[in-house]
Amino acid sequence: MNHTPHDAPAVLATGLVKTFVTGGTTNRAVDGVDLEVVRGEVFGVLGPNGAGKTTMLQMLATLLPMDGGRAEIFGVDVAEHPHVVRQLVGVTGQYASVDENLTGRENLWLFGRLLGLNPKKARTTADDLLGRFGLEDAADKPLSQFSGGMRRRLDLAASLITRPPLIFLDEPTTGLDPRTRGQMWETIRELVAQGGTVLLTTQYLDEADQLAHRIAVIDRGRKVAEGTPDQLKSQVGSSTLQLRLLDPAQTAAAVDVVRRVVGDEPVLTPEAGGINVPLPDPNGAADVLIGLREQELLITSATVQKPTLDEVFMALTGHAAEDSDENERELEKEPAR
Repeated sequence: MNHTPHDAPAVLATGLVKTFVTGGTTNRAVDGVDLEVVRGEVFGVLGPNGAGKTTMLQMLATLLPMDGGRAEIFGVDVAEHPHVVRQLVGVTGQYASVDENLTGRENLWLFGRLLGLNPKKARTTADDLLGRFGLEDAADKPLSQFSGGMRRRLDLAASLITRPPLIFLDEPTTGLDPRTRGQMWETIRELVAQGGTVLLTTQYLDEADQLAHRIAVIDRGRKVAEGTPDQLKSQVGSSTLQLRLLDPAQTAAAVDVVRRVVGDEPVLTPEAGGINVPLPDPNGAADVLIGLREQELLITSATVQKPTLDEVFMALTGHAAEDSDENERELEKEPAR
């Protein structure tokens, strides 16, 4: 039986639903999400903590049952053939699944044995992965001597022992320093260059922008947008005028000027007096500045830039990507019956 038809997408999900009960209240952590990931791409799922990203990934990886909807991995039905799906995916979660009492080499060897490799093959695979992830020098050290970045790389290495065609990465760079994040980004790019497919969840807008070929924006359990980074950015204008007012108390008056001149709603930034103005035409920046001057609203800086995913997220959801009304891990305490 051919479980992976060549024309099937890596992931095809329709109407995914997952419900949890917390304190007697029923909550939909995932609320009717559709998703399609084509082979050979990095597909980003962007959203804050509590948006439903991890829950959705766990259903696709057969780690949680679906309460509604349907999903296929390379044409294999997730609910009907979970044992086949598990052979097609590798999963790296938010927290390392390695054993603290073993060395890096011992961890990978153990995972290899658990996945059915004979002792010699498990040893060879462990050595190969340690080399690929730059962990040779630390291979025989206890994990207590590993940095956070080394642990994340070891966990990713463990998910590649059987070289699955699809890798689920659940916020793989959370808590890493900028240098180690960059190393992980390069590793993810290499996986795709070698023919793999990656489904990446993240709350970091720059990470999605850097890595993802396409992005689904998830908020409060629902998919609110999908497209390439450029397609999503185009929703808030071809460029953005970034303003900083001298007097933050004049923000409301400045917003009124922008509405009148541009005919659109600006996005307020976290810093005091910060306003981002979507511009269908970059030449419109001059009209905004003239309007502010006529109203005697003084600025300290003004720059025109391409829009960011942060502005896209604010425009789509009304809040920043770091914000969340409820913690997803709290929702997952008690499944609905």
